[in-house]
Amino acid sequence: MISRTNKEANNSGTIIRVKSVFFSYDGPLILEDINLPVNRGDFLAIIGPNGSGKTTLLKIMVGLLKPQSGQVFLFEQKLEDFREWFKVAYIQQNATYLESKFPISVGEVIASSLYASRIMKGKPSAWGKEKTLQVLELVGLSGYQKRVMATLSGGQQQRVLIARALASEPEIMLLDEPTTGVDHHTQENFYDLLGKLNHDYQLTIVVVTHDYGLVNKHINQVACLNRKLIYHGRHEEFCQSSAFKELLEGGHHLIVHQH
Repeated sequence: MISRTNKEANNSGTIIRVKSVFFSYDGPLILEDINLPVNRGDFLAIIGPNGSGKTTLLKIMVGLLKPQSGQVFLFEQKLEDFREWFKVAYIQQNATYLESKFPISVGEVIASSLYASRIMKGKPSAWGKEKTLQVLELVGLSGYQKRVMATLSGGQQQRVLIARALASEPEIMLLDEPTTGVDHHTQENFYDLLGKLNHDYQLTIVVVTHDYGLVNKHINQVACLNRKLIYHGRHEEFCQSSAFKELLEGGHHLIVHQH
């Protein structure tokens, strides 16, 4: 299960800091002068219209893309100097689709995370098996360790990927459009799970999503992006902001329901 040290940690402090970031794919700017802090214990939703740079920003945060200028800091270290990647879990867009193409069991998916993070080093194999059972219980999939990924529903695959990420006991989890292609009920249950992880274990979460109405009951921060950062703050205030009204009036794809 997630280490309780996360819950007991001081909630103050910035885990990720994006500072004056500019980025383009050899053309017009995709991101322009982005300044965004993510503090310990935050549940941050990054929203905005299609093509606004949300996925690009997330990839820059985890070092998959390098900005033309600006800097990213992880745990107060420059990104290029950061080495403690076991603290960071990243679940990319369409990850469930990719996993379903391999004849691999749920237990093997989780074990791959344990070995990749080196958390298994010096520990007996029984420890890894117990860790697998713990994280599967946490995501509501007890007894699924021998099931083949390809036989699971999209929602169940999502939960396995969350369990795999949790196995290495990260302090922050970043997810890119994690509920694409699944039904409304599954989406709601998925965000409820993320809310529980954030609330009960102080897991810091950053999620790129269009499903603002499903996630807004759990988040405490919103970053609204459209090439520039047009809003960053508490989500209660965002619903009254001009940025929110502009999104709706512009007819952008943003699913919003009030809770």
